[in-house]
Amino acid sequence: MIRTAVGLAVLVAFGTAHAQDKPKPPPAWHQGKPAAMADSKLAPHAGRMTATPTSEIPIDKLNLPKGFTVEIWASGIPGGRAMARGDKGKIYVGTRVIGRVYEVTDDGNRRTSRVVVDKLTQPAGVAFANGSLYVMAINKVLRFDGIEDNPNVQPVDLTDKFNLPPEQHHNWKYIAFGPDKKLYVPFGAPCNICEVSPEYAQLRRYNPDGSGMEVLARGIRNTVGFDWHPKTGELWFTDHGRDWMGDEGPQDELNRVAKPGLNFGFPYCHAQGVPDPDVKKADACKDVTRPVALMGPHAAAMGVLFYTGTMFPAEYRDTMFIARKGSWNRTKPFGFDVVNVRASPDGKNAKVTPFMTGFQEAKADGYKFWGRPAYLLQMPDGALLVSDEQMGAIYRVSYAAPKK
Repeated sequence: MIRTAVGLAVLVAFGTAHAQDKPKPPPAWHQGKPAAMADSKLAPHAGRMTATPTSEIPIDKLNLPKGFTVEIWASGIPGGRAMARGDKGKIYVGTRVIGRVYEVTDDGNRRTSRVVVDKLTQPAGVAFANGSLYVMAINKVLRFDGIEDNPNVQPVDLTDKFNLPPEQHHNWKYIAFGPDKKLYVPFGAPCNICEVSPEYAQLRRYNPDGSGMEVLARGIRNTVGFDWHPKTGELWFTDHGRDWMGDEGPQDELNRVAKPGLNFGFPYCHAQGVPDPDVKKADACKDVTRPVALMGPHAAAMGVLFYTGTMFPAEYRDTMFIARKGSWNRTKPFGFDVVNVRASPDGKNAKVTPFMTGFQEAKADGYKFWGRPAYLLQMPDGALLVSDEQMGAIYRVSYAAPKK
């Protein structure tokens, strides 16, 4: 018995030592990294997942066109991303890393927040319709009926209705109801760059109960922001370019879905006709729908909003605001701003101009950012809310004509 026990102990120790010697697999964001960049120190930025005091948010560094003002509208919302407004004015905020969905209540002179649900897997997707909050995580779809009046309401689990593919890489969601009352849901690529199985790299739409699923478009690497043109009703969306092809690209995209069934190129073709060097295909860019505009190299173009309010000057009406959260996979970081995009309804003559800058600044040891704008929401008075994932804050942008 003693010899058996000793033998087992030796085997366990031997096995443990070998398990410890076995190298860990590289993180998912390493996928597609070429040998020539093996020594690169580039890596995703760590999010600030604790509440940031208002006094530590340097909002005075933000720059806007003349007549515009920005203020901290809400804070203490770590990891806050996409926003949806309830029928009675409460704001619901999804997150990716921290696994929460928040509810923000406007009490007049101040905003208070609470956690609606916690410990979900990347519940970035939030939408509101007919008195109900919809929350979509990687592997869960929940509907909270009447939540604005009943904060403790238990959710209806709709997961089985939506047939969610399981991979996590680029599979977090931005969701929204379209003019057709259907729920639009993207399913990003389960990789940085790879040939994908049919359920990924696409944009779908569903009836609110999860029935009637249709694939609207394919060849989409990772859209986490879209909106509908106020005049044509067509869907416009941002898409992130792949990593590890160098500092200059391929650039993020702004695309227009002129009709169902379009292919936007991933993984074979990027940006304005750049064939992929790793996933190759003959005539890689043939029949691929090209972007309306390029949004910059590794910019992390996120939320898209067509402005329809009357507070801002008339020149902004029916134009787009796009939040660019900012790059990690670039020697000189790019983005960290909100831009205004103007284009004709058919997607021609697109022009991208800075709107809200100052989240990043030049330092002696390189460019440093303090905030990462992610999503946009238009309020009933025409003001614009901008979420900052890094600071866990929401800013309010308003306009008053300069005095003559």
